[in-house]
Amino acid sequence: MRAIYASSINPDDPLAGLVVGERPEPQVPEGWTIVQVKASALNHHDLWSLRGVGLSEEQVPMILGCDAAGIDANGNEVVVHAVIGEGEDETLDPKRTLLSEKHPGTLADLVAVPKRNVVPKPAGMSFTDAACFPTAWLTAYRMLVTRGRLPKEGSVLVQGAGGGVATAATVLAHAMGARVYVTSRDADKRERVEALGAQAFESGARLPERVDVVIETVGAATFDHSVKSTKPGGRIVVSGSTSGHQATVDLRRVFFLQQEIIGSTMGTRQELADLLDLVVSTGISPIVDGVYGFTEGRAAFERLNGGDVFGKIVLDHSR
Repeated sequence: MRAIYASSINPDDPLAGLVVGERPEPQVPEGWTIVQVKASALNHHDLWSLRGVGLSEEQVPMILGCDAAGIDANGNEVVVHAVIGEGEDETLDPKRTLLSEKHPGTLADLVAVPKRNVVPKPAGMSFTDAACFPTAWLTAYRMLVTRGRLPKEGSVLVQGAGGGVATAATVLAHAMGARVYVTSRDADKRERVEALGAQAFESGARLPERVDVVIETVGAATFDHSVKSTKPGGRIVVSGSTSGHQATVDLRRVFFLQQEIIGSTMGTRQELADLLDLVVSTGISPIVDGVYGFTEGRAAFERLNGGDVFGKIVLDHSR
């Protein structure tokens, strides 16, 4: 079958080990099902895998990809949940893993997943749209709702416009009725997020108000600003650290204002189902940077690796 996979690990040149080629069809353990993938989407997780973060030389070749929508063995149109784990909240399972870490991922004609890891695709939603939601959008949803406990008519700061999680959080928070502020060093990205319903500011700028929830995926470069921008009792929810993981924190502000610093990773199957319900009820659509044919997989990865991305990069498996 067709597949996009890591054939080797290269920390300095991740695309050196990227192959668009053929791999054997996946094995289907008891309790699992096969999904015929109609569309998939890229994440920075795929680039980190090619660099050897979470994936070792002993594990390659490994089919990449966490996001997918397609048709299961019973003919149902489904969205694939990428977290493989046990318990009511599988993200808290210490043995949890994502597709493409231990088990082959979604950038292929077929992917095998536990039966519980398929969620019905909403009727009328395209496969290319549906493929955008299982990773970045699910991460943003959990950060806002479950971990961030965004209040009704609350306020949100999203650090760093353009990335998949940041863009999803902006759209979701606006759809939920929040006042949304977004920062970016890039004037073009600030203009684009304002079209999504947010107020945009240069990185580090003073906001019109302190916020209930900060969506923090940038890390060291923005963390001090996140702390200063959070109201008493507010929450800074962290799911990434693209600018560095060693942040400096003024603990006096944290304890005096009773702020919470909360980690968040991916989301549960139920949260994915709830996210899809929210998307349908509010009529929002994912922000797509570009749709590539499956055979254009290398060009899609080059676009992601270039860094100037706004929204999701999607692969249409029909071409």
